Amino acid sequence: MKKIVTFIALLLAAAAFGDTAARAQAYPVRTITLVVPFPPGGGVDALARIVAEKLSIALKHTVVVDNRAGAGGNLGTRAVAKAEPDGYTLLLGHTGTISINPSLYANAGYDPRKDFSPIGLIASMPVVLIAHPSFPAKTMADVIAIARKEPGKLNFGTSAIGTGGYLTAEYFKSVAALDMTLVPYRGTAPLMNDLVGGHVPVAFGVLPPAIGNIQAGTLRAIAVTGSKRFSLLPDVPTASESGLPGFDSVLHYGLLAPPGTPRAIIDLLNKGLRALVETDAVRERIQAEGGDAMTSSPEEYAKDIDAEERKWGALIRKLNLKVE
Repeated sequence: MKKIVTFIALLLAAAAFGDTAARAQAYPVRTITLVVPFPPGGGVDALARIVAEKLSIALKHTVVVDNRAGAGGNLGTRAVAKAEPDGYTLLLGHTGTISINPSLYANAGYDPRKDFSPIGLIASMPVVLIAHPSFPAKTMADVIAIARKEPGKLNFGTSAIGTGGYLTAEYFKSVAALDMTLVPYRGTAPLMNDLVGGHVPVAFGVLPPAIGNIQAGTLRAIAVTGSKRFSLLPDVPTASESGLPGFDSVLHYGLLAPPGTPRAIIDLLNKGLRALVETDAVRERIQAEGGDAMTSSPEEYAKDIDAEERKWGALIRKLNLKVE
């Protein structure tokens, strides 16, 4: 009897495997949803729309962007972690949601190492220290001096709690030993609107929603937080050059699927993602949005997630930051 039960179990497992393999081989046969866990207009959204457009062409099926904002990016990220692992719900992940939130939030609702199937990296993007033209600081050292002159009075805008812009600001406060007031916004786009309007004097943010205003002179970039200057802003120094040696904060963006997504689908998506990111047209569009294109295997992206979570998680614990 035991042998019969075991044999039946093996048959069922084989049938299930065959069904999964058949579905993976036929993939895709309908519209794919690419979830962005932030409002339209920010850096994650900008990259998602590039990927959706080009991946639609590569896969010969529509890829639509679905902005599911809320809880610092946790809402949309959590939804993908719990979605059906069939390749039709994907996530545009980035450092904030995947490597920061799990340590920052008391209950983010997902484990970055267990609850996703990494597909591949897309781009890296430095955070930029941006100011309203009326703000007197010209360098990062000037910003530090102003903050120290009147402790607690400088309002410093950031994107949503849990994003790279927010934690970069916390990192800045810690490294420079500053007492300043952080003002988190729901997304980078509303932050930039208030910065242009002079409602907040200075902010850390990604480039996509700010680059046009910087080039037009309605906003001023003080420093980029990467280890090297950004090609679209060659005259803007790095943080190290501008008064804070060794300061480095760069965000990574990638594509993920729910856990258990068939490897054949992951490989197909990785192949398509690599092909589109390696084209000159997409590299130029990513650069125009304020980033540098990058590609990886699923395993390399998994290692990147692990390394970034360790880095930012250590900072969060050091600063004793926690969001309920």
